[in-house]
Amino acid sequence: MTEVKLNRRLSERVQNIKPSGIRRFFDLASKMDNIISLGVGEPDFVTPWNVREASISSLERGFTAYTANAGLLELRKEITNYMSKRFSVDYNPETEALVTVGASEAIDIGMRAILNEGDEVIIVEPSFVSYVPLVQMAGGVAVSIGTIKEDQFKVSADQIEAAITPKTKALMLCFPNNPTGATMNGKEMQEIADLAERYDLLVFSDEIYAELSYDEDHVSFASLPNMKERTILISGFSKSFAMTGWRLGFVLAPPDLLAAMLKLHQYSLMCAPSMAQYGALEALKSGMDDIERMKQSYKQRRNYIVKSFGEIGLPCHTPGGAFYAFPSIEKTGLTSEEFAERLLLEERVAVVPGHVFGEGGEGHIRCSYATSMDNLEQSVERIGRFLKKIK
Repeated sequence: MTEVKLNRRLSERVQNIKPSGIRRFFDLASKMDNIISLGVGEPDFVTPWNVREASISSLERGFTAYTANAGLLELRKEITNYMSKRFSVDYNPETEALVTVGASEAIDIGMRAILNEGDEVIIVEPSFVSYVPLVQMAGGVAVSIGTIKEDQFKVSADQIEAAITPKTKALMLCFPNNPTGATMNGKEMQEIADLAERYDLLVFSDEIYAELSYDEDHVSFASLPNMKERTILISGFSKSFAMTGWRLGFVLAPPDLLAAMLKLHQYSLMCAPSMAQYGALEALKSGMDDIERMKQSYKQRRNYIVKSFGEIGLPCHTPGGAFYAFPSIEKTGLTSEEFAERLLLEERVAVVPGHVFGEGGEGHIRCSYATSMDNLEQSVERIGRFLKKIK
């Protein structure tokens, strides 16, 4: 085996982190014509006008200075009010809430705030591509446990307990899940909560897709008994409010954890952009009808694509949330990367190979249905044609 030569000018830690597997397919697709993309994990809706108008108005009124490091206090109050009303979890806006530059920053500073060199974080896979690298960049060790389609990609408490060691510091959860769309109910989460308490674990709960739960109401992990004091709750405005480019998220956590994250945020980013914060303030005050409208549209598309994939020979579990379908391509005999690359080159449909979300994702592809029905119909036709070709 050839030894990889490291560049002495660069950190070994950074060099050992793999580039995002999603980017390669986006780069390929960007150079091609007549592409239908089911790859991008963002809403196809434009941010509602009143939110854009509020941001524009803040600029016109000259609100262009730094805000408090933790974010506008008025916004933090609205965030905590929103979480209380929608998900039955109460936080102090002054000591337990921080506005971040996207939910990704919240995960990053959360990992760096709690991890010492060699601490382990259990990650449920398939998972968002950033989780493992963010653990590694913080000096931690990512311990992955897989879920399978036969269990609707839900993780069990027994699986988690089997992965716990004396070095385990935290557990990373994301429900509704990216990329599988899996959800967990209160009873299933309570079993995991009992484990967290028994083994004194911190829990990262990425709830960025909370509003996009179609069949059951979302249960916030922090709302479970005794879990608020050990939960780092991450969310934001990108998905539910169609505000991806605004790069605005938030984190809610106990005061000691929040203070440590705020310290990192102060030195690395100062504060989130003020004009984005004023837009988010308006979104929280008046955006619930927009959320419901978008959610119903996604649900319609979900039902269509799951049914259609089944009809063309791609078995697909029904995702309970988010806006991704995760069909199995195992019967084709191709790896997920081979399938995605050939589909892109031969039929001009961009999807994400499942293996980039962890070993448990192999044999699947992620397809975002946050695109028009016309695009979904055309993509199903093209994928069906591709399947006939490779049989």
